[in-house]
Amino acid sequence: MDTSIIHLDLDTFFVSVERLMDSRLQGKPILVGGVTDRGVVAACSYEARSFGIHSAMPMRLARELCPEAIVIRGNSSNYMKYSDMVTEIIGESVPVYEKTSIDEFYADLTGMDRFFGCYKLATELRERIIRETGLPISFGLSTNKTVSKVATGEAKPNNKLEIQKGFERPFLAPLSVKKIPMVGLKTYQTLRNMGVRWIGTIQEMPVELMEQVLGENGKLIWKKANGIDRSPVIPYNERKSISTERTFDKDTIDVDKLTGIFTAMTENLAFQLRRGGRLTACVTVKVRYSDFNTHTLQKRIPYTSADHTLIPLVLELFKKLYNRRLLVRLIGVRFSHLVCGSYQINLFEDTEEMINLYQAMDKVRVRYGDRSLIRASGMGARSIGRGNPFTGGPPPLLANRRS
Repeated sequence: MDTSIIHLDLDTFFVSVERLMDSRLQGKPILVGGVTDRGVVAACSYEARSFGIHSAMPMRLARELCPEAIVIRGNSSNYMKYSDMVTEIIGESVPVYEKTSIDEFYADLTGMDRFFGCYKLATELRERIIRETGLPISFGLSTNKTVSKVATGEAKPNNKLEIQKGFERPFLAPLSVKKIPMVGLKTYQTLRNMGVRWIGTIQEMPVELMEQVLGENGKLIWKKANGIDRSPVIPYNERKSISTERTFDKDTIDVDKLTGIFTAMTENLAFQLRRGGRLTACVTVKVRYSDFNTHTLQKRIPYTSADHTLIPLVLELFKKLYNRRLLVRLIGVRFSHLVCGSYQINLFEDTEEMINLYQAMDKVRVRYGDRSLIRASGMGARSIGRGNPFTGGPPPLLANRRS
């Protein structure tokens, strides 16, 4: 039986969500990301791309290229909300799907042509997503994940493209080698030095030559260039860690400020654990100094999601780690070894009042937002909230906030 794989990608996802929230942004160059010169562009509209701007570009450079661009810090909770809506629709519509990022999906439609026709089913799925969420989305449909992903890129913006069996190589041949998934800047430069610019050139090369130049990756790239990809659609696996980081606009040595931000970060992550029904058994603290030297320290602990356990531990690790008295550029907290479960009451230390307090605080946060109820010591930390990271996909790109 021939396989049918669809790749769906929400077009300029962060920008599209912002435009849903504010229709005045339609048709204007939009940059989403860090709002300071040290920030980076997490997403940009097609209008901004026409100025040469792309994601991961320093915000300072993006502003120079397009001074009239509207810069938005972004809201990860809103992005996760809409991502969850799309995930739910896809989950209801297809037998197997894989969520590879907050805005990107694969689905295996193999066998569905007997009932609906795969292209018709994919079209109806796309139309439903647009109708129910208001978000633009593109898809590519072919016999494998590689060709479908490339087809989605060619279909954008807000369109669809099917590559039928037997037409994979002709479709790929005239495209740039940069279109091949897993071809990064370094590999692209290597291929250009070989005189290779188009995918069709790789198709005509012996696989042994590609393997000789690029090793095992060369063999994989040759297969992808020829439209060969047998990798399956893997159902979404739950995350095993949750983390957040903070890069400062100005390097700091203010220990009180650092302690307050660590408190706010830990408090928010602990809330996300409880909200997602998870417990952590490993805590990691990261500090990056102004000279870009990065140091981490971690500790294994009994499974927990309690603030009064995690906050003192994070501050203890920070105290042990921060002994250089240098200016700090970035700090971060990570909870790993996550498992499903609820907080277990310590019979000797916890009280009924404490447990009731946690439940009441979490209800307020769920209803009014992550930052609606916080410790006084963490009030100086802005924009820690992350939404619910356990409802699908990897963590949002904007989880790394800037103070």
